Amino acid sequence: MGGRSGTVKSTDGLLDLPLSLPAAPGGKGGATNPEQLFAAGYAACFGNAVIHITRNKETKVRDNDIEVAATVGMESNGSGGFTLTVALDVTIAGVDQAAAEAIVAEAHKVCPYSNATRDNIDVALLVKTR
Repeated sequence: MGGRSGTVKSTDGLLDLPLSLPAAPGGKGGATNPEQLFAAGYAACFGNAVIHITRNKETKVRDNDIEVAATVGMESNGSGGFTLTVALDVTIAGVDQAAAEAIVAEAHKVCPYSNATRDNIDVALLVKTR
């Protein structure tokens, strides 16, 4: 309701948030925006995909050993519109770098957000271990 300066609500009422254009491009700031909401959803969904893959591979990783942070940007598409870019920073504890990269690659194949965005927007996967 009201676009970027309005509110967003879920049909069940659990989500009810004000929206605002960020201060950096000249907005008021002080509220969330669609890109932050997309990032939050993608991070949560991708994290669950990583958990799914570790369980299928019987990798000894606890759910809280997996961290996903998503950054969503918006760029001009050169035709008067805009497109999104996504960077997923994935950290997995308890595995080596090669195993973490393999897990993340598999998760990217099964994650619903990854499947929805594939071949539509750039998604960078940044994988770390700890």
